Amino acid sequence: MTRTSARRRARGGARPDRSGGAVTQSPWTQVRYRTAPTNVLSTDQIEAIHEASLTILEEIGVKVLDPEARRYLQEAGAKVDHSEEMVWLDRGLVDEKLKLPPSSFTLHARNPERNVQLGDDCAIFASVGGPAFVSDLDKGRRQGTYAEMCDFIKLVQSLNILHQEGGGPFEALDLPQESRHLDLHFAQITLTDKNWQPWGLGADRARDGLEMAAISLGCSREDLIGKPVFTTVINTNSPLQIDGPMGEGLIEMAKHGQPVIITPFTLAGAMSPVTIAGALTQQNAEALSGIVLAQCVRPGTPVVYGGFTSNVDMKTGSPAFGTPEYTLAAQATGQLARRYGIPFRSSNVTASNAVDAQAAYESQMSLWGAMSGHVHLLNQGAGWLGGGLVASFEKLIIDAEMLQMMAAAQQPFEVSDAAIGLDAIREVGPCGHFFGTQHTLERYESAFYTPLVSDWDNYENWSDRGSMDSAQRANGIWKQMLAQYEKPPIDAAIEDQLKDYMARRKQEIHGAAA
Repeated sequence: MTRTSARRRARGGARPDRSGGAVTQSPWTQVRYRTAPTNVLSTDQIEAIHEASLTILEEIGVKVLDPEARRYLQEAGAKVDHSEEMVWLDRGLVDEKLKLPPSSFTLHARNPERNVQLGDDCAIFASVGGPAFVSDLDKGRRQGTYAEMCDFIKLVQSLNILHQEGGGPFEALDLPQESRHLDLHFAQITLTDKNWQPWGLGADRARDGLEMAAISLGCSREDLIGKPVFTTVINTNSPLQIDGPMGEGLIEMAKHGQPVIITPFTLAGAMSPVTIAGALTQQNAEALSGIVLAQCVRPGTPVVYGGFTSNVDMKTGSPAFGTPEYTLAAQATGQLARRYGIPFRSSNVTASNAVDAQAAYESQMSLWGAMSGHVHLLNQGAGWLGGGLVASFEKLIIDAEMLQMMAAAQQPFEVSDAAIGLDAIREVGPCGHFFGTQHTLERYESAFYTPLVSDWDNYENWSDRGSMDSAQRANGIWKQMLAQYEKPPIDAAIEDQLKDYMARRKQEIHGAAA
C-alpha cells in the first residue's frame, strides 16, 4: 500500500464521491459550545459602553417613525415628541425592560425533529437572506427568478449543517414586488421542513408570514403566542432611527410572541463613529431601543441582540466585511449580549465579489469572531457574496464546509487509555507506522473530519481529475445535491390551504394596487 493510498484509507475516504451516491456531509445536529467565549473587553469597558449607550437614549434620543411604536413607548413611560417623531428612554425604563426577555427558547419547525434551541450554549446556522442578485459559475451574477430561488432553498434543506432558512436567498424578480413574499413563504414551508425566517417589512407582510406559519403547523395565528416558530430581522436605520415598516413588523411579531432580531447596521466611519468603541456604543443604544419596544408590546417576548458593526473602506466609502475590526466587534457584541442575558446574532460575511481566496479568508475571520463570541444565531451563515448583494450557489457549499469545520472543532476529543493507545505505540515502536495497527483499523473510518469540498489528494490525482479549484468542486456538489433533492413530506390539505391563502391575499394586494 502506498503512502498516499494508506493516508486516504486512514481518513476514511477523504474525498466524497461526486459521481455516484449522496454527497458526504456531517449529520444533522445542533451545535453546542464546549469552550469558553472570548472576552476582548474588560468588565469595566463593557460597562462604559453600556452607560454611554444609555446616555444616548436619554439625552440624544431615537427617531421612531411609526406612530403606534411611539404610543407603546410613551405608555411605558418614555418621553415622546410626536411632531418630531422623537423618543427618549430613561435608564430606569431600559433596565426594567431588559429583565423581561428569556435567555433561551425553542424554535419550532414544521418537522419537530428539526426544532432548535436558540440561546445558552447552542448555535444555529442560517443561510443567506435578502440579496438582490444570484450567481453561479455557469451564468455569473444576474437577477434571480423564483425557480432559481426554489433551487437554493432545496439546497438549504439538503445541507445538514444549516438549521434555518435565512429569509429568502435572493429576490425573485420575475414575481410582483408587492406579493412575492407570499410565494417565498410557500417555498420555505413546502420545500424545507426546517425553521425559516419571514419578512418583517411592514405589518401586512408580517401578518402574512404569521398566517402561513400557523397554517403549516395546523393552528391559528393566536396559537403561535408562546410558541416561537421563526426569527425576524428588524434593522434599525443607523444612526438612531427605527423606520415605519420595521417598527410595524416588530410590533406585529411581538404581539404574537415571535422573536425579533434587533440589528443595527453600524458601519464605523459612515453610519457610526469611526472608532470601534464609538460604533459599538451606538449599536448598543439602537439595539436596546428595539429590545425595549418589543418588551413594551408584549412583556417577555423573545428577542435577539443583533450585531453587524463593521468598517468602511475610507478610500471609497464601500462597506468592508471580514476585517479585524469586524471580528473584534463581533466578540465584543457577544459580551454585551451576555451582559443582558439575551441571545446574540452575528453573520458570516465578505466583501469579495468572487468565490475566491478573499471570500474564504474574510468569511473565516467573520466566523472566528462569531464563534469565539459565542454567537447563538449565525445569520447570513452560508451563501453571502459581494457585500451582501449576491447569493452564490458555490459560496453556499464552501460556507457549509467552513460551518461543518467550525462545528467539528466544538466537539471534544476523547482522552482515555483506549484513545491514548499505548499498546499501539509499543507495537509500532521507533521508526514504524500506524496504518496497519488494530488501533488504527478500528477507528480510521470515523477518526477525522471528512470534508465536503476540500480535496486532500496528491497533485497527480488532482491534475488527472481536471485540476479543479474549490469553486469548481462546489459547483459540482450543489448540482449533485439538487439532482438528489427529495421534497420533505407535507399534508396535501395544508398545502391546499397555503395555496388558497396565497390566492386570496394576491387578489387583495393587486386589487388594492389597481
